[in-house]
Amino acid sequence: MKILLQLFEKVRPVFEDKGVLSPMKPLYEAMENFFFAPASKALYAPFSRDPLDIKRYMSMVIIALLPCVAASLYFFGLQIIPMIVVSYAAGGLVEVAFAVIRKEKIAEGFLVTGLIFPLVLPPATPLWMVAVGCAFGVFVGKEIFGGTGRNLFNPAIVGRCFLALAYPAAMSASWVRPGSGLTGRLLQYVTGSNVEAITSATPLVEAKQAVFADTLQLAIGNISGSIGETSGVLIICGGIFLLLTKVSNWRTVVGILGSAILLAAILHGVNPEQYAPALWHLFAGGLLFGAFFMATDPVSSPSTNEGKWVYGVLIGSIAMLIRNFSGYVEGMMFAILLGNIAAPIIDEIVFSIRLRMLRNE
Repeated sequence: MKILLQLFEKVRPVFEDKGVLSPMKPLYEAMENFFFAPASKALYAPFSRDPLDIKRYMSMVIIALLPCVAASLYFFGLQIIPMIVVSYAAGGLVEVAFAVIRKEKIAEGFLVTGLIFPLVLPPATPLWMVAVGCAFGVFVGKEIFGGTGRNLFNPAIVGRCFLALAYPAAMSASWVRPGSGLTGRLLQYVTGSNVEAITSATPLVEAKQAVFADTLQLAIGNISGSIGETSGVLIICGGIFLLLTKVSNWRTVVGILGSAILLAAILHGVNPEQYAPALWHLFAGGLLFGAFFMATDPVSSPSTNEGKWVYGVLIGSIAMLIRNFSGYVEGMMFAILLGNIAAPIIDEIVFSIRLRMLRNE
């Protein structure tokens, strides 16, 4: 690392304001901040330190996602690696372009978006669709609002919804039956040309015909689904890690899962032949992944604790309503988008109630 630090110091003048590569200064600073602490230092008091800076937040989320990435390689094959690479490349290009145009530093927020986005896609999604979806998500979901910290929506969710609405046929034909045995599909590379031989319907698709997959198999990951949403057990392990490190707020997670389970239990009690049990819904689709890794985004979710409860209950309830009463088989991504829209309003209501209570005291 010392050699790398010396290299950064040596090439620094080239990227300064009068250097040959000065337009690429945001990219240089992003790389420097990724490997080391920022070079800029405060000269005078007061000094402050954020207990949860961006680099720590991103690092913890990436660590929590690693079990899901490992499971995706085992269940679906080696094509997961180029999908992640393409996601980082396409979204990163948009991020760098806007940083250069605005002459701002490149935020580290994309490190998580670039990894989450391919994990919410079907396993055999063509690479060009991965690139288009990620670039669209970063551009529309974040950059047009001003970049990291100003975005109203979760960029990964925006990109996923765009692909689902723009290319429904291609997305619905990209599901792959998970591998099994000692190596699973670790030695395979699944593409659009050979996916037909191993394609499989997702449990949420089958549920529309009142056919419910085995809950235990859903929890393990032996049922087809999006890349990172398959193994419920590993998602819970990563999610608990985020809760313990206080990167994710438990109120949002409990609000989503609690409301979803309650509503699913009520529907199942009314008509058990048509509506799946609550535990089944917990492990099917992207409910767990969305609750732990996407709805808890600190930028696009409410900032107040009371608001996080309302936000979580809203998302969990909408997700179950869409799953059971609409033409879409999965409602989590649309529920999170609606929650993102409502988040500022929820916070505004909470602040108004607090001020009213203070005035009445």
